[in-house]
Amino acid sequence: MKNTRWMLGAVLTVLTAFAGIVSTQPGLAAKAADGPASAQIKIDNFTFGPTNLTVSSGTTVTWINNDDVPHTVVSDDKVFRSKALDTDDKFSYTFTKPGTYNYFCSVHPKMTAKIVVK
Repeated sequence: MKNTRWMLGAVLTVLTAFAGIVSTQPGLAAKAADGPASAQIKIDNFTFGPTNLTVSSGTTVTWINNDDVPHTVVSDDKVFRSKALDTDDKFSYTFTKPGTYNYFCSVHPKMTAKIVVK
């Protein structure tokens, strides 16, 4: 029992010390949370969801085909183009330039959507 109390005390001491370091250096906490931005678009029932998405430059967007038929993801300006995505297949693209990217499914051209990169 004494060993358990000692161990718990040691862990709490270390956690308290770490919290003190992070609170005096706010950039340290922010850097730990910083990472590549990401977003997800689901393909289901012959639609992209969400239909309109706004992201920051540097964001990686991943499309996931939840439909039981193949679909593609093709930008109007041919900046990105996926292969045919079967059920549960994924396609990702990292947006590095601000702008508006309209896209569609080349197999089902009435399926359209838009990504705005700021």
